[in-house]
Amino acid sequence: MDILNLILQKTADEKKQLAISVDSGKSEREGLIKTAEMADAIGADYLILGGSLLYYEDLTLCIDEIKSCSEVPVIFYPGSSMQIPRNADALLLTSLISGRNPELLIGNFVEAAPLLRDSGLEVIPAGHLLVDSGKITSLMYKSNTLPIPFDKTDIAICTAMAGEMLGLRLIYIDAGAGAIHTVPMEMIRAVRQNISIPLIIGGGIRTPDDALEAWDAGADIIVTSSAPETSPDAIFAMSEAKRDINS
Repeated sequence: MDILNLILQKTADEKKQLAISVDSGKSEREGLIKTAEMADAIGADYLILGGSLLYYEDLTLCIDEIKSCSEVPVIFYPGSSMQIPRNADALLLTSLISGRNPELLIGNFVEAAPLLRDSGLEVIPAGHLLVDSGKITSLMYKSNTLPIPFDKTDIAICTAMAGEMLGLRLIYIDAGAGAIHTVPMEMIRAVRQNISIPLIIGGGIRTPDDALEAWDAGADIIVTSSAPETSPDAIFAMSEAKRDINS
């Protein structure tokens, strides 16, 4: 399955896409299965699996569990260079281009490059922009970088443009897990107008209105971490909103 071409084709067809994010380090087996089954039932486009505290065997097991009950493509978002599960459908190789931590710009990739090449995984290079969400998020803490201020749209535009010029295939603007507020709609709209590659928006998207606003502003893919065991109605409603906007 060629995941990047799938994303590019849906984007070219102006089809809005929904991804459900799962933290494999925090989800119990039952929660993983519920999430995978719900993603399958509602027609989610992708499951994005992450988690910085698990290693190869545990991740492989997580992905096997997901694939046993869902046909939704699994895109793995590595939390470290030690995480390269060969049974994912694709690996999102994100360079944190909004920060100035050299390890997260390229350092980790240098270490992982031989393993990635030999893994047989589809590797999708993406530019990651972290935007201030009103609180210190896990990614801010772990990456030791400052986010783009929420009112500095010009910085987001130029950073995204630079990422595209460097050959990155996707731009992922993220307010971070547990965000108080989402990426500003003005920022989404402005970045969309200045790049030609698919735009992913995540962080703080918890309701159908959040999702619709982001899609309307120009997001091609929105990422929600709303869990089926705690907010199943929100997940179903987001799926319905996606169907409506795509009809």
